[in-house]
Amino acid sequence: MGKLAVRALRAVLVVVLAGTVFVQAGMVWALATDPEDGSLPLTPLRVITILGMVSGQVALVSVWRLVTMVRRGTVFSHAAFRYVDAVIGAIVAAALLWFAVTALNAPGQRADPGVTVIMGGVGLAILGVALIVLVLRMLLAQAVARDVEAAQMQAELDEVI
Repeated sequence: MGKLAVRALRAVLVVVLAGTVFVQAGMVWALATDPEDGSLPLTPLRVITILGMVSGQVALVSVWRLVTMVRRGTVFSHAAFRYVDAVIGAIVAAALLWFAVTALNAPGQRADPGVTVIMGGVGLAILGVALIVLVLRMLLAQAVARDVEAAQMQAELDEVI
């Protein structure tokens, strides 16, 4: 991975992380100062938003750590699995939070249930992203196994020579 790509990705990660912190601060402020008017269940939506930002932050920090491992050439190790698992968990948590938002929004959509169906489809798509990352995790496991096998073969070859 080139230095320019790493710097660009890190810049994006920093901007997104700052944005999530800003949204969280706004939601905490709204929880503390802005009462509900009764039209929507604002408190649960605000709490879900805060938790959604936490799941995003977990994914962002994990990706940062993985990029660091790529730059150091240590990504093909068992230590990388911890960060990949954290990304998968964060995506699944985001999907579950989205389903909670869908459930909170559904009663207001009785006249147009298509919105709820679309929101449910978005939740399934988010779970699909988690499954894609899970497949990538399996590829990483294969790469780590091959790397270990190559190191063993190299050690055996060094002994012969």
